[in-house]
Amino acid sequence: MVDPVRASDGPFAVEVEEGKSYFWCACGKSSRQPFCDGSHKDTGITPVKFVAEASRKVFFCGCKSSKKQPMCDGSHNQS
Repeated sequence: MVDPVRASDGPFAVEVEEGKSYFWCACGKSSRQPFCDGSHKDTGITPVKFVAEASRKVFFCGCKSSKKQPMCDGSHNQS
């Protein structure tokens, strides 16, 4: 697999907890979007670790095209 699967046409809004680590699904195959469930095995794509600096709502990329992975940068509007 070279290109990730588009998991959503928009971002995933998630309330994160300060200091907690999250593993964002970069391949798009996870059934636990936007987080990794191990479905990337044999794709050549690995999840991206995100550590929350504060407890707040963040927007994880759903289209898998963001240049600011794992956060949404609006790329879903161009692709």
